[in-house]
Amino acid sequence: MARYDKMAYGSAAEMIFGSAKNPITYGRGFSVGAGYVYPELVPHPRPGSEKSQKSLVKEYEKMVIDVLDRCVAIGIPGIQIELEHVYQMTRNPTWGGEIAAQTKRLMEDYHRKYGLKSAIRATIADYRKPDEEKIWDSEALRVMLQSFEASAAGGADNLSLESVGGKEVTDYTIVRQDIRGVLFGIGVLGSLDMEHVWSKIVGIAKKHGATPGGDTNCAQANVAMFMAGGYQDRSVPHTFAALTRSIAAARSLVAYEQGAKGPSKDCGYEDPIIKAISGVPIAMEGKASACAHSDLVGNLAAACCDLWSNEAVEYHDMFGGTTVAVFTEILGYDVAMMNSAIDLGKAKDLQDILVASDKYRGMHGFILAPDNAYKIGQAIVANSQSYYARARAAAIKAGELMQQDSKLIMSSFEREALDSSMRTLESLPDKEADFISECVELYKKQVKGFEPKNYGL
Repeated sequence: MARYDKMAYGSAAEMIFGSAKNPITYGRGFSVGAGYVYPELVPHPRPGSEKSQKSLVKEYEKMVIDVLDRCVAIGIPGIQIELEHVYQMTRNPTWGGEIAAQTKRLMEDYHRKYGLKSAIRATIADYRKPDEEKIWDSEALRVMLQSFEASAAGGADNLSLESVGGKEVTDYTIVRQDIRGVLFGIGVLGSLDMEHVWSKIVGIAKKHGATPGGDTNCAQANVAMFMAGGYQDRSVPHTFAALTRSIAAARSLVAYEQGAKGPSKDCGYEDPIIKAISGVPIAMEGKASACAHSDLVGNLAAACCDLWSNEAVEYHDMFGGTTVAVFTEILGYDVAMMNSAIDLGKAKDLQDILVASDKYRGMHGFILAPDNAYKIGQAIVANSQSYYARARAAAIKAGELMQQDSKLIMSSFEREALDSSMRTLESLPDKEADFISECVELYKKQVKGFEPKNYGL
């Protein structure tokens, strides 16, 4: 497998929302990264609707119709709907397959009647338990791959995943602010797991004429980010969470090295770094994802996006209509503004405003601003000799950027956490084999359920 060893873009200044070096087309007249930003709406069923296949299929039918109706009503020219699997949809592959097929039928009807461009992303649920099973030889993985097959055969245009490799280690190390363990769990174990799983996903996509989309480090880097939060009693420093995110970028890149084409998944906040390196179109979430969680990058996240997402919203009624219709409208007006900026030659001005509003609000916004995301990407490709080397380089570069910018104000708590992590990163072995040997010995003793053989070690 060839690893990325050069940047797709000549500089960060070339990166802009709506355009990617490697745009893709699929679905019903739907092109991503080709000079236009589209919304991606993620509807979630109400608890209880998953009791049977019939009730869940009906729930999705109502949600999808509400989304498509709102697009037509207010003049949104195209939309991607993400069928982000609840457990039952993956555990019973025919359920996910039928929902994909139903969604495709509805989209084809609206495309025929109204010219509405559309696409379906199916994100299969990774319900493997790394601390309890051989994740490369488990019933859960076999069922997951069957679910990919069923969804692609049913009509999903794009296949994506939120993989969990290394999570048994990072669940232990994130709360302890152990950057060595995070580097091992995400940068090494997570990358090895993605290599194994994504080779299979890409094969399934090719078999069914679907587009292999992308992965996200939701199970690990997002955990660190949300644990940092915005509260006084936060249990993880923002600086530590930002280092974790930079490591996640090196890990999430593996999907594209295995043949994924994008667009990336919306909750992969590391995606601007991915875009800088690979040139694939990216989905991002920001202020419209407040229905699912809070973050500190609500505007900045749109700076380089090609799809603009709400993350996920549960199906209910609101004064303005159902939740899925309301958030479709919110996203629709956001992307209309971005696309108008492109048409008027003001895209760079709007991007500057989006970035300036959030860059110094928190550590995540700082490292994901296009200029810093690009620099972290450069560190990754300059150290392409191993998964460990590039993940470590990404973290060190992110840390240096935070340490050196006088505009980034941080408390003594944040500064001490950053400096401590940097000392650890700089003291680690240069050779991957030495690092892995050290970590296997350490975490085999400390982490219940961690089995190196599960990752081919």
